[in-house]
Amino acid sequence: MESEADAFACLAHELHDQTNVDQTLAKMVKSAIAVVGCDCAGVLLTRKGSQFDATAAIHPIAEKADKLQIELHEGPGIAAVADARTTLVTNTATDTRWPHWAAGMRDLHLGSVLAVPLWTSESTLGALNLYAGSPRWFDTDALAAAEVFGRHASIAISSAKQVESLSQAIDARALIGRAQGILMERFALDDQSAFEVLRRYSQNTNTKLNEVARILVHSRTLPKY
Repeated sequence: MESEADAFACLAHELHDQTNVDQTLAKMVKSAIAVVGCDCAGVLLTRKGSQFDATAAIHPIAEKADKLQIELHEGPGIAAVADARTTLVTNTATDTRWPHWAAGMRDLHLGSVLAVPLWTSESTLGALNLYAGSPRWFDTDALAAAEVFGRHASIAISSAKQVESLSQAIDARALIGRAQGILMERFALDDQSAFEVLRRYSQNTNTKLNEVARILVHSRTLPKY
């Protein structure tokens, strides 16, 4: 019989086997619903400027619930990120911490919410929001399972982001190399001089270097000053 530890180990491998961030998040949400036990789930991801993006919700109710937290900038998911700890709402009908958000949850017929912070030692990633229609749905076992799941999910998301960033960086370098080749052939420049042309156009047009390269490769012209 498979132990709980073995089940989580298998789940961790499945999360790490996803090919990009979006697939990792989608797998995470589906797995969280099954592992913890709830009606639906979604993820709030942090971005610069203390802002959040709602993503990965596979149920329209969860999507609306996540977006409501962003619109009101209040709720257990945002609190879980700010306080770096799991945040539980046992009953949206009686919770007084976020009255506008709680009223919205009741309109969506959601009675209880469990928000688990997603983080690593290097960065804060966001929060996993677990939603149930009934109040007092999440017991101590559900909280424990959600927190273990959150640790595995955090590592998987962080790894997927690093791989995706590396892939994008490699693609950008290849694109810049192609643009340099065009300039070298057209104007008889060496590679350093061609790169300086791209860099100058990037600065003068306030356009990212890889975007200048993309324009040149696809249109065979540089952005105008």
